[in-house]
Amino acid sequence: MILKGTAHKYRDDVNTDEIIPARYLNTSDAVELAKHCMEDIDKDFIKKIKPNDIIIAGKNFGCGSSREHAPLAIKAAGISCVIAKSFARIFFRNAINIGLPILESTEAVDNIDTGDIIEVDLINGKIKNITKNKIFNATPFPDFMQGIIKSGGLINYITQI
Repeated sequence: MILKGTAHKYRDDVNTDEIIPARYLNTSDAVELAKHCMEDIDKDFIKKIKPNDIIIAGKNFGCGSSREHAPLAIKAAGISCVIAKSFARIFFRNAINIGLPILESTEAVDNIDTGDIIEVDLINGKIKNITKNKIFNATPFPDFMQGIIKSGGLINYITQI
């Protein structure tokens, strides 16, 4: 599976309250959550992203509470993938469970800037910065996890096997 989009880069320790502020957690409607994605850290996020864009982040992305709303808001906003130096454990699990591809690569994060065009090969764990003509490695997911992502999440995956 190949993903391609524009990079939007953020700092270390972006927490789930910054991804989707708690004041909007009175709904689990993904479309409604997407309208407020990242607004406390980047008020114009929703206005500037396009479908398939990619979030690039530092260490410990998705720290904080264990709510599934955070990866759900990101996915529903149209983000195709998140690449970070590291992810909070529960965010990592929640992202896979809802079918949001995430990859860890310090080297990629250090060499990608906001606005760069990025291509991600999820099967082989390759991240290409098209703008800078550089390729980076990430550990590809095992086949069953790729199946979960390709199916759009764990529930869809289970119903298909």
